[in-house]
Amino acid sequence: MKTGVLLVNLGTPDSPSVKDVRKYLREFLSDPRVIDTSALARWLLVNFVIAPVRSPRSAKLYQSIWTEKGSPLLMHSEKQKQLLQEKLGNDFQVELAMRYQNPSIQKALELFSKQNFNKIIILPLFPQYASASTGSVHEKIMTVISTWQVIPEIKFINSFATAQGFINAFTEVGKKYQPENYDHVLFSFHGLPERQIKKADCFDHCLKNNCCSRLEDRNSSCYRAQCFETARCLAKNLNIASESYTVCFQSRLGKTPWIKPYSDQVIIDLAQKGKKNILAFSPAFVSDCLETIYEIGIEYDQLFKKHGGNKIQMVESLNDHPAWIETMAELVKN
Repeated sequence: MKTGVLLVNLGTPDSPSVKDVRKYLREFLSDPRVIDTSALARWLLVNFVIAPVRSPRSAKLYQSIWTEKGSPLLMHSEKQKQLLQEKLGNDFQVELAMRYQNPSIQKALELFSKQNFNKIIILPLFPQYASASTGSVHEKIMTVISTWQVIPEIKFINSFATAQGFINAFTEVGKKYQPENYDHVLFSFHGLPERQIKKADCFDHCLKNNCCSRLEDRNSSCYRAQCFETARCLAKNLNIASESYTVCFQSRLGKTPWIKPYSDQVIIDLAQKGKKNILAFSPAFVSDCLETIYEIGIEYDQLFKKHGGNKIQMVESLNDHPAWIETMAELVKN
């Protein structure tokens, strides 16, 4: 009997038009795990503030990175699916879904429901666990599968923040830029509101006494702690001294506190300290997307130059790197 494998990434608009971007933002931001306020407050905020205001600007950003084959995120994810299928062989059936928009989780699972699988393995393509990403994927899948008459064994892969294959793959991608030749290295991860990681803290440990200095039982599910551990593992592999790199968090939204330090503020500070050339990794993403191509590659580079820096060099994501395909296969098989 075959095993089903479902790769799930965050999502992307169907096109870079304002209409499709607005549709995507509404679905994404209406998720109670993403904006964790009351249902009424979330509905009003998304439909009357965020989506109307952000859609035109976001559409322009998507237009700047869109390719002839469409969305970079979708393009790379589809390639990963294809290569993983080839790597795993006929004993597995690999499908791809997006948590928001297309291809949908619902349709991917409909394909699986018609197969006589003895097991389904869910691999969200987020290295570090967060309720707003991996948790949301798991909840959606459990909601859909709960309606099935026959439910096979389901295996959820929660995270792979420190998986050796993942670290080695990002190391291979980064080595070609020769990190030792840069003034400083950034490991910039996607941000989250502080309240979300505090909600996941069962030990009253979060954001206290240098709590992310090491990954341990008390913070093993903490997104911020996992990010710091990913950075430590990469820095060790790349022989980057602790004083030569900074972990920071990008893409914050709104006025509530998000996890710190903020990437844009770190970049300004480094420029003002006389740093001229920075190498930037974004190890929260396994596929290049708006946050890597535009936010780091263009927006942060411009910000750095504005404050006296010379260049921020973005390290591309894993995309279809052979070491990453091998790592996905190992995660599935193990």
